[in-house]
Amino acid sequence: MTHSPQYTTRLIALAVAAALAGVAGCASTPTTNARLDEARSNLMAVQSSPQSSVLAGAELKQAADALADADRALAAGESPMQVDQRAYLVSQRVAIARETLQQKASEQAVAGAEAERDKLRLAARTVEAESAQRSAATAQRQAELAQRDAAASQRQSAAAQMQAANAQVQTSQAEARTVQLEAQIKSLNASQTERGLVITLGDVLFDTNQAQLKSGGLRSVDKLVAFLKEYPQRKALIEGFTDSVGGAELNQTLSGRRADAVRAVLLSQGVSGDRISTHGYGEAYPVAGNDTAGGRQQNRRVEVILSGDSGVITAR
Repeated sequence: MTHSPQYTTRLIALAVAAALAGVAGCASTPTTNARLDEARSNLMAVQSSPQSSVLAGAELKQAADALADADRALAAGESPMQVDQRAYLVSQRVAIARETLQQKASEQAVAGAEAERDKLRLAARTVEAESAQRSAATAQRQAELAQRDAAASQRQSAAAQMQAANAQVQTSQAEARTVQLEAQIKSLNASQTERGLVITLGDVLFDTNQAQLKSGGLRSVDKLVAFLKEYPQRKALIEGFTDSVGGAELNQTLSGRRADAVRAVLLSQGVSGDRISTHGYGEAYPVAGNDTAGGRQQNRRVEVILSGDSGVITAR
């Protein structure tokens, strides 16, 4: 069934009003969420377009329904993460409505331009049939249009050349970033693994049975801080390990304290806490045998795993 634009607009307005009423009716529940407020503002901005209900009525209705659902979730006391997920859905619906509105508006403009062009051509043919003078005028007009087309072609060619130049610059910048990243990885003595880049801080950076980083360890962490600030989309997982000497409970505690010590240094130098996590494994996951002093020293370590651009680190 096809509804009129006015009917669609009323449905959208009722959905938004119902969402606002649902929020107002729960005074004891938190009624604000930044992402949800932003999504609501974006929806209202799209709705303010004079042609929105005509060109994107269905999409706006879906966005308003999603907003009402998110508002009900907020009013019902769902977790911020759940409300954020619903707000994200609202934002996606609003983006679809906006794109639909823009696309259909462009299509109307093109259709109007084509109709106007057809009208001009019909007029030109009529003038040619009526008199030779008007035919000459039409020919002159066509010559002017040809000149404009030629000028437009030149502009398009210049734009294409500019785009090619920009693409070349972007390629060069990407290559430069790759070279820079490889140099930074080399300076960190990092190894590329399936889990991400792994930096190993050896036992020599801590005193025996202590979790306080020595000066050599601080220098290594300084490089890590610079790397994390250069690539803010990456995250770090700090894992502590010990050898098998001593009790398992003591080793577990010590490994966790050493991982936390590295995290504390990162935090003190401005790295955001939500980008850093820690885990102590005690004497688990040895990299060498514990039957020799050299092997035990290799096992007493802290490993820092750096994620890729996605920010995801695979668990052990």
